[in-house]
Amino acid sequence: MLPSAPSTRLTPDLRLRLQRIAHVALDMDGTIYQGNTLFPFTLPFLHRMKRLGIGTSFLTNNPSKSTNDYLAHLAKMGITATREELHTSTQATIDCLRTRHPEARRLFLLGTPSMIGEFTQAGYVSVTDDPRDVPDAVIVGFDLTLTYARLCRAAWWIQTGKPYLATNPDRVCPTDQPTVLVDCGSLVAALTHATGRSPDVVLGKPDPTMLSGLVQRKGLDTAQIAMVGDRIYTDILMAQRAHAFGVLVLSGETTAAVAAQAARPPDLTLPSLHEFGELLEQARHDS
Repeated sequence: MLPSAPSTRLTPDLRLRLQRIAHVALDMDGTIYQGNTLFPFTLPFLHRMKRLGIGTSFLTNNPSKSTNDYLAHLAKMGITATREELHTSTQATIDCLRTRHPEARRLFLLGTPSMIGEFTQAGYVSVTDDPRDVPDAVIVGFDLTLTYARLCRAAWWIQTGKPYLATNPDRVCPTDQPTVLVDCGSLVAALTHATGRSPDVVLGKPDPTMLSGLVQRKGLDTAQIAMVGDRIYTDILMAQRAHAFGVLVLSGETTAAVAAQAARPPDLTLPSLHEFGELLEQARHDS
């Protein structure tokens, strides 16, 4: 059962803003599915966007899977997507490395084999857990295969002053299982406490890079992009920093009570994608 929310009144200003939307950037976990469970409203929403001529892309802060892994994961749920429609924090981190540290080739990667594979395919070398195997930079991600020894080795290289990037700021990863999935932001907090040093840069949402890049690739204005997600501190903050239209859905991490206390509220707060699709269609019928 999704959280209830008051019906949204389509004011003239909101109607005009919705009529401008030409592309919807969708967060994944907590927005279109939860863990391995596809929300029942997701496929109807995607079909509705296609019928309305509105493009869609999938954005995720979760670097634990490769692009191919995500495409296969979506396909199992009945969602057909292309590589061009998928944007991950791993890709954003690789782009940042190429820009800020073009000399870096050898990396200490605190991440899953899938994440490490994305970096090696991009031409980087993954160093071993050996103090003699010196990296050019340290990358910390959402590591579902984390071992204590590798966490300690990452702390050592961070403490020596190596360039240090984090793939995403998320504290936990949404799940439909009875557990808490400790995400990259929490690993970074542990490393900061151990070393006294924060990452040089934290990629993924709310950093606007992923959304700004999408705007440039699609040749659209930021006002034509809607960013939909279940987290205020990543999805909505990124939309605000990129000057896009931010839609908070209450199908994932954020509750209605937390949303009501937001210092800077989203453009829309809705129970799910279903209600957003209805508003987009209504706005177009009113044009």
